[in-house]
Amino acid sequence: MRKKIVFLLSLLLLNTILYGQNTDQALRVGIIGLTHTHVHWIFGSEPRGDIEIVGIVEPNKELAQRYADEHNFSMDLVYTSLDEMLDKVKPEAVTAFGTIYEHLQVVEAAAPRGIHVMVEKPLAVSIDHATKMKALAEEYKIHLLTNYETTWYPTTHKAYEIVKNKNKIGAIRKIMVHDGHKGPKKIGVNEEFLDWLTDPIQNGGGAEVDFGCYGVNILSWFMDGKRPNSVTAISQQLQPENNPKVNDESIILLQYDDAVAVIQGSWNWPIGRKDMEIYGTVGAVYADNRHDLRLRISEGYDGYQEEVMKLEERKAPYDDPFSLLAAVIREEITLNEFDLNSLENNMLVVEILDAAKKSAETKKTIFLK
Repeated sequence: MRKKIVFLLSLLLLNTILYGQNTDQALRVGIIGLTHTHVHWIFGSEPRGDIEIVGIVEPNKELAQRYADEHNFSMDLVYTSLDEMLDKVKPEAVTAFGTIYEHLQVVEAAAPRGIHVMVEKPLAVSIDHATKMKALAEEYKIHLLTNYETTWYPTTHKAYEIVKNKNKIGAIRKIMVHDGHKGPKKIGVNEEFLDWLTDPIQNGGGAEVDFGCYGVNILSWFMDGKRPNSVTAISQQLQPENNPKVNDESIILLQYDDAVAVIQGSWNWPIGRKDMEIYGTVGAVYADNRHDLRLRISEGYDGYQEEVMKLEERKAPYDDPFSLLAAVIREEITLNEFDLNSLENNMLVVEILDAAKKSAETKKTIFLK
């Protein structure tokens, strides 16, 4: 019996050494692609200690060297082949920072190896890709999360608390979400990012995908995962000289039984923004940016009482995508079904975006079954 116990303990120790399953250790993470400039986020997050970057896949050596110089990592971490990195390094999770079209390829490689995945928003370029990714995640029992910048805004969660938990403004009647900036070329994104961000295949669309997805993600959370009855959208190309292959202006209208939503994703805002307005039967919430929020309660015809809030950052691990990823994989926290990062929420996001693109193309309202 004693020999058996010693053997089992030795086996457990070997598993820990090989696969990093000790929950006291940083999560071993691989980075897939460096062409999405949000990748700076994970390099900035690593010093927190929740994750350790153990491998990077990037065939463009010049691009990899630029990141290595900026973030002070060894080029020994960089592989040109996804399969080679996964087999040699054996990360516990990977984060996708390439094109949206490549998200499916990442899951196809990682899931059968039992490796968890976090992708940058949105989950996929189409419902066909998303469905395949979901099936793989379920078959191999991996976590498949999607990261949005607005998930980490304290105002996003305070607005939800006021509306859903405290019921201060009454039943939701209208939500308006505005996201975007002057356009990728105008704000000076690097060439590697611009090449695929303005490509309808690699990005899945234009502004309606790049920025419309934020609003759809938040709406799906606020509406507890309920699918809208219909989707109506318009899109337009206002900067053909900068975005010749895709639209750069979009408005998506969602109709629910008792509420409507207006989602404006644009590359034509003169000033970059990520904000929303939530209107109830007795008041309104204005999440003006990451930290500033206003609550107004109606008085008479056009009067109101206003409370202005300046919010601090949320507590770990709810203030950082990669800390959250580690906590989910370590089973320290469990995501609710339609949480902002959850697979259920982001499957619905892709379904609605597909309907929005179809509506804009056909100039018809799309009714969801």
